[in-house]
Amino acid sequence: MSSESTPTTQRTGGQILVDQLVLHGVHHIFCVPGESYLAVLDALHDAPIALTVCRQEGGAAMMAEAHGKLTGQPGVCFVTRGPGATNAAAGVHIAMQDSTPMVLFVGQIERGARGREAFQEVDYRAAFGPLAKWATEVDDARRLPEIVARAFSVACSGRPGPVVVALPEDMLTERAEVSDARALQAITSAPAPAQMERILELLRQAKNPMAIVGGSRWDAQAAARFQDFAAAHALPVACSFRRQMLFDHQHPCYAGDLGLGVNPTLLARIRTADLLLLVGGRLSEVPSQGYTLLTIPTPQIPLVHVHPDPDELGRVYQAQLPINATPTAFCAALPTQAAQAPSAKRQQAVKAAHAAYLAWSDPSPIRIPGDLQMGAVMQHLREVLPDDTVFCNGAGNFATWVHRFWPFRQFGTQLAPTSGSMGYGLPAGVGAQRLWPERTVVVFAGDGDFLMHGQEFATAVQYRLPLIVVLLDNGMYGTIRMHQERAYPHRVSGTQLQNPDFAAYARAFGGHGARVERTEQFAPALERLRQQAQATRLPVLLHCLIAPEAITPGRSLSQIRGG
Repeated sequence: MSSESTPTTQRTGGQILVDQLVLHGVHHIFCVPGESYLAVLDALHDAPIALTVCRQEGGAAMMAEAHGKLTGQPGVCFVTRGPGATNAAAGVHIAMQDSTPMVLFVGQIERGARGREAFQEVDYRAAFGPLAKWATEVDDARRLPEIVARAFSVACSGRPGPVVVALPEDMLTERAEVSDARALQAITSAPAPAQMERILELLRQAKNPMAIVGGSRWDAQAAARFQDFAAAHALPVACSFRRQMLFDHQHPCYAGDLGLGVNPTLLARIRTADLLLLVGGRLSEVPSQGYTLLTIPTPQIPLVHVHPDPDELGRVYQAQLPINATPTAFCAALPTQAAQAPSAKRQQAVKAAHAAYLAWSDPSPIRIPGDLQMGAVMQHLREVLPDDTVFCNGAGNFATWVHRFWPFRQFGTQLAPTSGSMGYGLPAGVGAQRLWPERTVVVFAGDGDFLMHGQEFATAVQYRLPLIVVLLDNGMYGTIRMHQERAYPHRVSGTQLQNPDFAAYARAFGGHGARVERTEQFAPALERLRQQAQATRLPVLLHCLIAPEAITPGRSLSQIRGG
């Protein structure tokens, strides 16, 4: 049915809703089924939308968030009422802090039972109001086209984020006659010509400029154009926390990432810059190093801040030049040739910044306690995995091995939560592999991190997704133990874990697994499992035993506790 037509027959609320999803370009939905939205499941039976049935609502929401992060289109998730919705809250929080477009549909109790604390009743406007860009409930099936259109628009506009829409069960079964909405049209803000001229003027005057790229609303073309702009203007570029896929790490202008455990040379370079160009990101707590990198509200460095949401500009940092523009529109306006060649000093600074990154990210000299050397593991992964490998991780010290030592080369190859949410990597990997079945997808996980959504390994088996899971097992919640030893040395409390045989765990779900205890075992185990994954189209897991002392690439637990 076209957006201009008037329906001649009535449809159920479930049918109206699914028709809107098709109209807005939804091709994939992640869900955990519930009786509260059976009418939607029935309508999906005949719709051209793929459905991924998940094992837990948090995993489903994270899969949808990953889909939104990779495509720039809203990831869509359906969950049932009460505990189903609250389980999904972690994915909503990730989407909000990561500026990812997402729409979470929640089955709700019947309208006539509201306000009585009915079975699994929750006020979703109140529960998700602080977590989402918008939370609402649909009382009338005739308003579904209007509200769904608004939900998709809110999720994508300005700074993208999650929208939560509650669907009363009886509303979904009632029949109504209503016209469809128009398909989603992205709202784009672009820089003014005078603003672009001012940026070029500031760059010409600067002796030691720096750029930081982050946030969302990028695409591959924008990322490539910004690389050309940086090269033409001798501009060193850093990526914000877990936004490393925005700039090719082998590009001569790449200077490193602003995350946890940052290269001290990079921090010094930013602090001594005389111009900072911040594109797309918010420079929030982690990349700003606890809000210490720039003074607030007026930065000590002249700041050009480009952001798609006007409410973000001036919210924390008062930029010398605030520009309300999406990264795609901003990069489209950038000149990829300089009017005059940058000074030799500027060109030398770019070379020094990239050389410092290369030295910092070289895994070959890294030595840690224990029989399994992660520096050698990362070196091997760099040698055998393709450049378009999608790396997915949750939260924990283990992620440092990816962020510091994997050279991201292409847009759309990183899925990691800036919110620091544990359990994200495996669901994100499922979401990525469902989107791109033929791409290599690697889930990097810790033992505590993996088991928060480890049951989604069954989802990977069900849909025959050849994920590669590299699981680092040190028998504890490592990041918390690190902080515990620093603050309360020798007083271990609440951070130790007794883990299963993770290789056997993978096999029990129907996948493949191998146990890796020594460095020399890793390469042949990876090769064997990769061949099995491709031959059977099933996920594989490498259970890597890490010495508890090997808490970071640079310091052991004993060193952290001081003895």
